[in-house]
Amino acid sequence: MDVVYFAWVRERIGLPREKVESTAATVSELVAELSVREERYAAAFADLSALRVALDQELSDFDASLEGVREVAFFPPMTGG
Repeated sequence: MDVVYFAWVRERIGLPREKVESTAATVSELVAELSVREERYAAAFADLSALRVALDQELSDFDASLEGVREVAFFPPMTGG
């Protein structure tokens, strides 16, 4: 699947996007897999309350299933105004 990173998440990981092979069933499991890759991933995912996730461009939750998902995007909360 494609994993896309925005804003400071992209800056910490150092990539705007990447293809990821994963056995994760949920977003949380994917985050756990990514976090053990390298310190830069661990730093980006250290505080999940500071992150939002979208699955195939639809806002979702970290306990959501990844079944059939083609794109996962991580980004900080956005403010309106």
